[in-house]
Amino acid sequence: MPPENAPIEGGLDLREANVVDVEIEKLNGSYKFDVTLYHDDDDEDGYANWWQVETLGGEELGRRDLAHAHGTQEFTRSQTIEIPQEAKYVVVRGHDQIHGYGGQVIIVNLRTSQSEKIDQGSEKQDFSDYS
Repeated sequence: MPPENAPIEGGLDLREANVVDVEIEKLNGSYKFDVTLYHDDDDEDGYANWWQVETLGGEELGRRDLAHAHGTQEFTRSQTIEIPQEAKYVVVRGHDQIHGYGGQVIIVNLRTSQSEKIDQGSEKQDFSDYS
């Protein structure tokens, strides 16, 4: 549970770079990811500075850097990333300058485009046993 002074909205600790939506489009061996983050960029010195796509075991497959703060609002940015053909699931995870990894992640089934939101808390979790 976040501390009492943590900015909370819809159950999300906004000090963390929360992934709130992911849309994917398959493109000849790559995938275009449209990722929506929600973070309290207004009340901190740091901001959500990237999101990344990784394997369930945590290997980075691609990353979208963010160059500036976006205020305390949801915002979407896109990136095309090559994904190994054998991958069935990927984790989409946000990062911020102050707290690092934390908050809500989304696991995406690449074959069905279905996704599951998981609150990993304030520390980066390993999802290698996810199925």
